[in-house]
Amino acid sequence: MRLYLASTSPARLMLLRQAGIEPVVIPSSVDEDAVIEARLAEGPLEPSEYVQLLARAKALAVADAPDPRTGEPLDGLVLGGDSMFEIGGRMLGKPHEPHVARERWLAQRGQTGTLWSGHWLVDRRDGSDASGDGVGSTASASVTFADDLDDVEIDAYVASGEPLHVAGAFTIDSLGAPFIDRIEGDPSTVVGLSLPALRRLVRGFGVGWPELWNRA
Repeated sequence: MRLYLASTSPARLMLLRQAGIEPVVIPSSVDEDAVIEARLAEGPLEPSEYVQLLARAKALAVADAPDPRTGEPLDGLVLGGDSMFEIGGRMLGKPHEPHVARERWLAQRGQTGTLWSGHWLVDRRDGSDASGDGVGSTASASVTFADDLDDVEIDAYVASGEPLHVAGAFTIDSLGAPFIDRIEGDPSTVVGLSLPALRRLVRGFGVGWPELWNRA
């Protein structure tokens, strides 16, 4: 069973590989800001709705694309994902700029926030569209930052470049790990993809999780 990943996230790819899955990566061309803006015209979004909306948009943008290896219709399951960090009533994506990442770390040390991960799975086995738009789920986990983190450590972490391109400006599986005191919930959710949530979605299509294993 082939899994197509509608994302260029190194963290999601790493998680899938560690779980025995080598997905076919097909980047989506979704304009995330436009998707969110259109939805906000209908009313405010909860964090869980935010990540679910973007995960769905990414999966559907790729679901009817050709397989990049063969040019033929996709034959497998298509996964879209998105993550967002919520702290102090604010939803935070990737900071992109060093000064933004630094400001966030100064504000969040010693604090606890919630990492939300949205997942959307579309069935395209044999090029089928019988499953329609697919199914989704959202997972969350709380993250508590060290309260004794000093400015020198923050500046060094920001200078590493790692926090600039991840939701919430932190990681738990690389340089940022020593600055995290506690996680409550599934750790893979914090990395960017809840493997237990994905397993349940896959099983909902009648596919056993081991059927996705394709790495030696």
